[in-house]
Amino acid sequence: MAFARVHLDESKCVTSGQCVLTAPEVFDQREKDGVGIVLTDSPAPELRGKVQEAAAGCPAAAIRLLHQPA
Repeated sequence: MAFARVHLDESKCVTSGQCVLTAPEVFDQREKDGVGIVLTDSPAPELRGKVQEAAAGCPAAAIRLLHQPA
């Protein structure tokens, strides 16, 4: 199922950097504390597989893929 938006809960982030390693086009880390940030909450269709992999691999389950309501 396709998703509409990406959300990263900064309060859950444990700064592992897995999201950045998996999908650097979509995620980055703040320089001051390493907390993950979303660069684009609506990634291009060709990046969605990487984003899904990043969400599945997040050790803190801080990444949510938000779906459009039917």
